[in-house]
Amino acid sequence: MRLSWFAKSRKPPSAATFHTEIIADVPVPERAEDVRFFSRKLVQPGRVRRFSNQDLRESAMALFYLVVAASMPVRWWASICDRMSRLRLKRHVRKQFPAYAAATRAVLGGGLDARKLFEALLAARHRRRLQLAAHLTGFRWAPTIRLDGQEGLQAALLRGHGAIVWCDQFTSQTILGKRALHEAGVEAHQVSVNSHGVSESMFGLRFLNWPLVEVENRYLKSRIVFERDDAYQVTIRIQKILKSNGVVLMTNTIHAGSTFTEVAIGESGWTHLASAPANFAARGKAALFAMSTFETVPFREYRAVISPELLPAEAEMGRDGAKDMVLQARYILLKRDRLLEALKLFPEQMLTWSRNGRLTEASADPMTEDDPGS
Repeated sequence: MRLSWFAKSRKPPSAATFHTEIIADVPVPERAEDVRFFSRKLVQPGRVRRFSNQDLRESAMALFYLVVAASMPVRWWASICDRMSRLRLKRHVRKQFPAYAAATRAVLGGGLDARKLFEALLAARHRRRLQLAAHLTGFRWAPTIRLDGQEGLQAALLRGHGAIVWCDQFTSQTILGKRALHEAGVEAHQVSVNSHGVSESMFGLRFLNWPLVEVENRYLKSRIVFERDDAYQVTIRIQKILKSNGVVLMTNTIHAGSTFTEVAIGESGWTHLASAPANFAARGKAALFAMSTFETVPFREYRAVISPELLPAEAEMGRDGAKDMVLQARYILLKRDRLLEALKLFPEQMLTWSRNGRLTEASADPMTEDDPGS
């Protein structure tokens, strides 16, 4: 039953307009919590720009970091990224820091040094750019990448029903997370969107995004490109991969699909989680895992962590192919728990933070750098 609806805050003319509506508040009695489900329907497609100011900045950054990766010693890379992150610090603080501080403190507590965390995030974003450049030039860089939790994934695959790996948007997940799986012998299929990358302009889609996609594809068995018009065909393809005991990677983004969820997190915060991974797990027999990838020593050591299987006690009873929103809600809460654990370890590497209040109560979007289907 639909409870109420609301429109998102006003967007620039080039952005698409969506109608967002509450589907249901689903209680999970044993956890004494509710999970709110939303639908997100496209009302008016956005106008695709030919070129944007962001394209100019990203082009300059890409060229700069290609030079750094090709000519500078690895031991200098982290300090270069730190200095580059301070070039527009005042602007970032003015436009993005207030919402970021409110969101992070709501989750991790009021005693958090949000300014220090924010500056560390800006540096981590630049290291992310240099990670891509290092893979493109790549002959000198050989970081240590550790994968934890592979045993649980392999054990689930022995059951023969495939697995979904639900990835968080930490700065190193995009490339290093896929690389960790690939080097461990896991052949994964990534669910993605056509605009995946740093830009959605015509110029960006043609020139700026393809290097990232090309590098990621080195470590994937295939890429499942998702568009709203062919959601049914994408769903069928994912189901076929899972039935053939494949591994499907889904990034926790709420902007690609038509539904998403909201759940409490941390001390007084809220987070938004994609509903598709929980939906696939609840309807079928595929195993569901959470995954986070961290940079433990910049450009030297990385750690990819696959959680134990997310398996509610009621999962076996509910997996009959029917849409069970209570079972989905249980999966969502298990994922939320793993996300909170990861945020406490490396909060400065998380690219996206939801509002400090509920979606229906907020008047403006927080600072995010959502990367759909990364």
